[in-house]
Amino acid sequence: MEKYTIEPLKGFGEIPFGMTLDEAVKVLGNPTFYEELGDMEETGNRSIYYEYEELETNIYFEGITKSVAACFETENADSVLFGKKVFDMNRVEIIQLMKDNGYNEIEEEDEDGEHRVSFEDALMDFFFDGDQMTAISWGVLVDDQGNII
Repeated sequence: MEKYTIEPLKGFGEIPFGMTLDEAVKVLGNPTFYEELGDMEETGNRSIYYEYEELETNIYFEGITKSVAACFETENADSVLFGKKVFDMNRVEIIQLMKDNGYNEIEEEDEDGEHRVSFEDALMDFFFDGDQMTAISWGVLVDDQGNII
């Protein structure tokens, strides 16, 4: 698997969804920045954000009992999805690529000056500024024990 291979519902490069925070650090090293998001006592969940500036990638870890990789965001121009460098593709090409690979639950929306193309069946969002993709976010659902649901 290539270092920057995006796999919907599976992971990113060497980090699969469900990998623990400690295991991810063994593979990628310490993050450039990290933050615990939300208050576990108030919200009932735990989310930890790791930023890897050199990789232009962020990882969100979820789960109270065990924190596991649950979401990735990347702006890395070398990212590959289904064998294609996705940051070289426009909105129409991305939609076709996803449909060609069996993902059809599409929703589009303009928010905060960006255009978002979401594929609910892949739990994946593509963000565009005009016709230029700026970021991709994809994830899985995780329960309190850190199990993928």
